[in-house]
Formats: sequence, C-alpha cells, structure tokens
Amino acid sequence: MLSIINQISINHFIALSMILFVIGMVGVLVRRNVIVILMSIELMLNAVNLSFVAFARYFGDANGQVIVFFVMAIAAAEAAIGLAIAVAVFRKFNGVEIKLFENLKG
Repeated sequence: MLSIINQISINHFIALSMILFVIGMVGVLVRRNVIVILMSIELMLNAVNLSFVAFARYFGDANGQVIVFFVMAIAAAEAAIGLAIAVAVFRKFNGVEIKLFENLKG
C-alpha cells in the first residue's frame, strides 16, 4: 500500500487539488443556497489543504501540515459562523437563499 502511494507524483496531487478548487469555485459562483455555498467554500479549503500536504510531502518538510491545522481551525470557525447566520436568516425569512441576505440591515 505504501509503495502505491509513493508512486503517485506531486503532479497528481496538484491536479486533484485544482479540480477540487474549481468545483468549489463554481459552486460558490453559480449556486444561490447559502448551505451549498458554505460546502463549496469548505471544498475549496480542502483543496488548498491537499496542496499544502502534497508540497510538505514533496519537500520533506512538516510546515505545510502545520498550516493545514490552522486552515482546518479557520474552516471550522467559518462553518460555525456561516451556519449560525444561515439559521438566523432562515428564522426571519423562512429560506436560506443568498438574495435574502440583501434584506439584512445592521
């Protein structure tokens, strides 16, 4: 199993990371549901994490893996705040479409 993983080059990881990032970006730009947009942002962050881990493995340095932990912490905070705002909007407008956020006033 380890020999199979060693046969995968960094180009494969980068290509997979780019594909995941583009899928997430399309989800953010095209979809109107806030929950789907949050999931797309998570997909983009995971694509970046994959790149960090791939480069850390390629260069034999653990700094990329440390950065991944920070990105995961920020992603968790982003998801918690985003979902809390989505719940608040759902309670007020009975929907979580992005156009409903235009009606919010500070």
